[in-house]
Amino acid sequence: MKKTKLGELEELVLLTVVYLNESAYGVQIKSELENRLNQSLSVGSIQTSLKRMEEKGYLTSEFGEATQKRGGKRKRIYYATPLGQNVLQEMKEVRTKLYEVIPSIS
Repeated sequence: MKKTKLGELEELVLLTVVYLNESAYGVQIKSELENRLNQSLSVGSIQTSLKRMEEKGYLTSEFGEATQKRGGKRKRIYYATPLGQNVLQEMKEVRTKLYEVIPSIS
């Protein structure tokens, strides 16, 4: 297994991008995570994570169509790359192996 650098928020954002698929844009990612984590997140923290993971090659993005609802602005849609999906699999394996060796708490 190769070494990956993926912080907790980055991992959650990447998982959310995979889950949302073609609906993965900043506001939707933030909303989904806030609902699942039951806490507020800043737009900046999400955008920083998305940008960082694009730079690492875990994500790609493209602009969607402009909509009247958004005042003619286009959404930036994010997609996990094969590398990003591999990183998630590695993280899952690491976590699973750690959970397997934890003695049960009585």
